Amino acid sequence: MVLGLSPSSPLGHVLLILLASGAVWVGSDWLESSAEHLSAHYGLPAVVQGSIVVAVGSSFPELASVVVAALGGSFDLGVGAVVGSAIFNILVVPGVAGLATDDALDANRTLVYKEAQFYMVAVAALIVTFAFAVIYEPIPEGPPLGGSITRELAVVPLCLYGLYLFIQWQDVSDHEAGEPPAGIAVGREWLTLAAGLAVILIAVEALVGSVEALSVTFSVPSFLAGVTILAAATSLPDTLVSVRAARSGKAVTSLGNVLGSNTFDLLVAVPLGVLIVGAAPVDLAVAVPMLAVLTLATVLLFTVLRTDLSLSGGESWALIGAYGLFVAWVVAETVGATNTIPGV
Repeated sequence: MVLGLSPSSPLGHVLLILLASGAVWVGSDWLESSAEHLSAHYGLPAVVQGSIVVAVGSSFPELASVVVAALGGSFDLGVGAVVGSAIFNILVVPGVAGLATDDALDANRTLVYKEAQFYMVAVAALIVTFAFAVIYEPIPEGPPLGGSITRELAVVPLCLYGLYLFIQWQDVSDHEAGEPPAGIAVGREWLTLAAGLAVILIAVEALVGSVEALSVTFSVPSFLAGVTILAAATSLPDTLVSVRAARSGKAVTSLGNVLGSNTFDLLVAVPLGVLIVGAAPVDLAVAVPMLAVLTLATVLLFTVLRTDLSLSGGESWALIGAYGLFVAWVVAETVGATNTIPGV
């Protein structure tokens, strides 16, 4: 446990989770603020700032959770955090951002037909990667739908993210940067960015340890613990970024951050964990139901964004209500009231 802190009781772990979640929020705020200032200083286009720089910055907690969990031998916990965070981002973050403003959140055709659709491709790519692991790298004497994600397979989604970056670059290749804003202390901003990264890494290490301990104490599968507790904690930065952008009248940035963050989480965070540890097991029987929920959530968001190219108050409540149903289903699976996920 980080800094030698290892609570001996469930209440201690809960308190540490709350403390670490606050630290994640603080570190992410430093990271995003410095990244935004540096982007402005170096003249990066707004679309790159929103869908890549800010999105990657707000996704760093999810990336750190996968890496920390993978190094600790709990890859399922990290993957669960990424998938759960993606569901949280798709349903809760736009819903809260929509309710935080008096008017509807306006989208545009670029957001709906490029960002949203590419994100749907990212979901499909992760499912295909998991399926390849089961087909080509089955685990001997493992679960029937168990497989091992190797470094070679992890390259597939990473290449797709490379295509995403290439498309963004082509779209802004004719961008002419204006004069950088005055008053930006570049050295201080780089130090703030590094400090934010360090705080997030320490806080996420504490989060992963406490969530894993609670899952053992209450006999909750690590994947489900990651999907709910760890996912919500690491999604705080995305929520705050989108709400802040929505209140500032930047609706497209608010929604684009959600899609850009999820694209990064699925195509970079999970594969990077595999590249670090060399190979990681995956049980398709457990992963597929969650990925199916993520797919349905994505379709729901795509549908409400396409209607009048805006997100109304009623649609925002519908998204939040859908997440409530998801949490209820996870709880039902955990206590054995339903049996959609084998082995849970």
